[in-house]
Amino acid sequence: MRVSLSVLSLLVALVGASSFVFLVVAIATDFWYIIDASRLETAANGTAALSSHSGLWRTCRLRSKCYPLINPFWYENANITDSHRQLLYMHGTFVILMPLSLILMIFGGMTGFISILARAYLLLLMTGLLFLFGALVTLTGIGVYIAYSAAAFEEAVCLLRSKDVLVEIDIRFGWSLALVWISFVAEVITGAVFLLAARVVGLKRQREQEL
Repeated sequence: MRVSLSVLSLLVALVGASSFVFLVVAIATDFWYIIDASRLETAANGTAALSSHSGLWRTCRLRSKCYPLINPFWYENANITDSHRQLLYMHGTFVILMPLSLILMIFGGMTGFISILARAYLLLLMTGLLFLFGALVTLTGIGVYIAYSAAAFEEAVCLLRSKDVLVEIDIRFGWSLALVWISFVAEVITGAVFLLAARVVGLKRQREQEL
């Protein structure tokens, strides 16, 4: 029983730390959404940098500096359309959800460390549920970001009033978003392992009480 709990403790530490690191890297990088306009740049003899990649906080053009995105929390008095206001609302939502997931993982890591040392059934159970709730927050943030990207794309199409230009542009999600998906999966596994550890501790206590 001790060996099983030790293995679970090692597994949850490795997977939990990986989930945290992946999410930190994803939030800090600017490759969530990539626009590759190299074909248009070639047609224009490379005179304009049209390709870009963006993250949660800013967008960057290739061979150029990065520009911060519009602050989604200070637009009440701005003269913007309802569609732009909706985009800012969605932007503000996932900007809050992703760091919130990090905070939940930090608290989960602290309670998890204490619960493993104390072999406390209820604390292990609560930690597992906390990680699963954090995974739900992460998944919600991913969903909002994907919906935000789709809405922003539709808005761009309306502004262009032509889809001919889009044929020459390659638009895709980047590796930063892939890291968030990996972090989400690892977060779910971490929560499940904590619940399994709670089960192991609970069964051990039952056997001790029967003796």
